[in-house]
Amino acid sequence: MPIVSSASLLGPDDPAPVETCQAGGRAPLLITCDHASAALPRALGDLGVPPAQLREHIGWDIGAAAVTRQLAARLDAMALLTGFSRLVVDCNRRLEDPSSIPLVSDGIAVPGNRDLSARDRAARIDALFLPYHGAVAARLDVFLAGGVIPAVISIHSFTPVMNGRARPWHIGILWDKDPRIAVPLLAALRAEAGLVVGDNEPYSAREPVGYTMRQHGVDRGLPHVSIELRQDLVADAAGAAAWAERLARVLGPIVSAPAIHRVEHY
Repeated sequence: MPIVSSASLLGPDDPAPVETCQAGGRAPLLITCDHASAALPRALGDLGVPPAQLREHIGWDIGAAAVTRQLAARLDAMALLTGFSRLVVDCNRRLEDPSSIPLVSDGIAVPGNRDLSARDRAARIDALFLPYHGAVAARLDVFLAGGVIPAVISIHSFTPVMNGRARPWHIGILWDKDPRIAVPLLAALRAEAGLVVGDNEPYSAREPVGYTMRQHGVDRGLPHVSIELRQDLVADAAGAAAWAERLARVLGPIVSAPAIHRVEHY
């Protein structure tokens, strides 16, 4: 494992740590995608993980980025997406969480994450984690400075089978105490024919809520929700487009309602 400084972790051929989509979006809404990419910084090689496995669900949320970009366009909203794999540093985990830089992911060892020095960890955090969350915070600050209370929507995806068990849900809505988006969204989705909708399934935002929603939604008192889509439904262009269209249709009236756009601490 090479030792790199934060200044040299990303080279000129690496992607940016944050992708901005629909920068001119006019909706009072920010969409985030914490696991948008399977890319690795060149300086870190392949982390000892076979390339085919890096492109599976351990490396990123399959389909989430495509849905995020199309949803942003349909809702005329700005979106911010991570530029690198969750295996380098997970932007939806507290930095003190052992899974922030995982040694094993769904049974797959990540040799390049073993025995990291404090300098190695700091390089990843400074180059990838802090720029992403800094960009999210800065965009929300712009809204608030302009007298706008924005909503925050986080897009994720989940593998259809985990630990040998099939997951029946097509979509899961993750939330804790703030009902402003989650409750009407659950109702709207359950009115759609043929959908299996999870309420805090297959993950719960009460165990606890992910870092992004805690940091930027809960702590600020902004209306927020995390959405989990089953990966086999959004893995190709047609599936991603269909789910972006559906989400835009059901979310649009909810996030445009003036009543939700206030600071509330539940």
